[in-house]
Amino acid sequence: MNDMTPIETTLKDWETDQEVRWCPGCGDYAILKAVQRTLPMLGADPKNTVFVSGIGCSSRFPYYVESYGFHSIHGRAPAVATGIKLANPQLDVWLVTGDGDGMSIGGNHTMHVLRRNLDCQIMLFNNEIYGLTKGQYSPTSRPGTPSPTSPAGSVDRPASPCAFALGSGARFVARSYDVSKDLSEVLMAAYRHKGAAFMEIFQNCIVYNKDRFDDFTDKAVAADMQVQCRDGEPLLYAKETRGLALDPETLSLQAVDVVDGDWQGAGVLRHNVRNRTLAHMLVEMPFGPFPMALGVILDDPAPTFESAVVAERQGLIAGKTADLGKLLARGQTWTVP
Repeated sequence: MNDMTPIETTLKDWETDQEVRWCPGCGDYAILKAVQRTLPMLGADPKNTVFVSGIGCSSRFPYYVESYGFHSIHGRAPAVATGIKLANPQLDVWLVTGDGDGMSIGGNHTMHVLRRNLDCQIMLFNNEIYGLTKGQYSPTSRPGTPSPTSPAGSVDRPASPCAFALGSGARFVARSYDVSKDLSEVLMAAYRHKGAAFMEIFQNCIVYNKDRFDDFTDKAVAADMQVQCRDGEPLLYAKETRGLALDPETLSLQAVDVVDGDWQGAGVLRHNVRNRTLAHMLVEMPFGPFPMALGVILDDPAPTFESAVVAERQGLIAGKTADLGKLLARGQTWTVP
């Protein structure tokens, strides 16, 4: 997010002349369209916007958004984005990465951009597979996932991107999925957050991990298997007949029944986007016994990395005159006759 005056644009202003090339039915199409629809709502300016990506199916994103873009190398998008933001803090910087790009080779870079709190929006597309390199299991693949590198099924314990983000000190963490009607709401909240805004977006890989998320996104089960997290609202699901409460003995979440709409009597918690402890519990709930927590899970701003760097620079140059020759002559120097 920057402090520039909002401008009026349309979806067409954010579409490029490039042919969008993902597999037919890929969830990336829906995410791209959601972003292109949301940017005009935010008053964003294409001339002031940069999309940075690493390597993977998701990383084709910069080609398809009519703005500045940088297609970097595997896992290093956060480093490139940091350089861009430090060079011009007024730019809107979006990072696009995947579960392989951002959680494997790029895990270290993802951690540091979050702990530093660079002002940017981070979209991590999680399809629980390596799609671009033909379907190997990824850091987020569920146990038992068959793939060319796990023909008998993956035995790895999967990483949780949102838990990773919280552990790295992220101040904004959210979850959504490719065809969710609430994805735009999450994108807008991330944009308005001042600091590193981390979004995990579940994305259907139609070829190598088809319908992986149907167990909570399919219309037949969505109401029972999703809890929408909205600040100040009770954590209800299953058409408000169930909710999440705090077990006083284990100090962990428990699912409770709500009778006659009396969620307060059932002890259901109100969501609080500034409660980091609650955020940890929501992203670490075991899916199956519990629903999938979606929406803005944490939104607790703190001073940003680039603002601290700019302030430090201003302090160092205050009252001084630029002298390149003097700077070069500092330290050990000699003259070659």
